[in-house]
Amino acid sequence: MALVGVLAIQGDFQAHGEVLRGLGAEVREVRAAEDLQGLDGLIMPGGESTTMTLGIEREGLAQPLRDLVRSGMPTLGTCAGMILLDRGHLGLLDVSCERNAFGRQVRSFEADLDMPALGKGVRAVFIRAPWVAEHGEDVEVLAALDGHPVAVRQGNILAVAFHPEATDETILHEWLLERARSLNGGQTG
Repeated sequence: MALVGVLAIQGDFQAHGEVLRGLGAEVREVRAAEDLQGLDGLIMPGGESTTMTLGIEREGLAQPLRDLVRSGMPTLGTCAGMILLDRGHLGLLDVSCERNAFGRQVRSFEADLDMPALGKGVRAVFIRAPWVAEHGEDVEVLAALDGHPVAVRQGNILAVAFHPEATDETILHEWLLERARSLNGGQTG
């Protein structure tokens, strides 16, 4: 069974855990560096990026997270998780994100996104969502909305500006679990 860590400093980490358990994964809430040991995959969930950044610093998680993701750990970042991964924060994804790019909470919306690189489209829930303002040449844009990238992939990292855990869509969590299986030599469930 795959063991996936979900950063549990703040945000919608419990909903990601429910999706992962429904797909047959074991879930560990990550609040301290020792929680990163033995993981097969990692989710950086949505939430409030400033609060999450402060929590990561307070708990001494910044460098352990960098080391883990740079080691090849399959990682999914959603909404604020995308921001945490960007150049201005953990520096793990060669993108710069614009926070609250689509507007405040009252401007939240849903949209259908075509994501052929993942084999299908997704229904996406945008809540105070960022977008990718700039990206490096090694970053693959998987989906855009109004001309702004909202789903990107670079190596072992997939980052989206929306909340896949808020819908019945599981394609992104399935992507993470498939990578976790590959990392673990096919030994995960």
